[in-house]
Amino acid sequence: MAGLTTHILDTSHGQPAADVALRLYRRSDVGDTLLVETRTNSDGRTDAPLLSAQDMTSGRYRLTFDVAAYFKARGVVLADPPFLDVVCIDFGVSDSTAHYHVPLLVSPFGYSTYRGS
Repeated sequence: MAGLTTHILDTSHGQPAADVALRLYRRSDVGDTLLVETRTNSDGRTDAPLLSAQDMTSGRYRLTFDVAAYFKARGVVLADPPFLDVVCIDFGVSDSTAHYHVPLLVSPFGYSTYRGS
């Protein structure tokens, strides 16, 4: 099943990160094009794939996650400015017929990602 999905896990609270604003951009030499703007559900996922199999094309993409707003809404006291405000993940899609899953594991002071399945 081709397409693009994401999943955000709050490692500081040990649970999915719900209601995180995120955006997906297609990158090019002339600038970025916003493709999707959405929020995560209670499971830390989006209700629909970010890109369906029909919309999936090879190229460069950027995912942005508004993590400082998420942590502030949970009552976490952050510095001003916060250490992590918006996490940006730039990645490439080389096989438009494959499924790409880009999870984000995040805390107020660090994050990691990988190509999932």
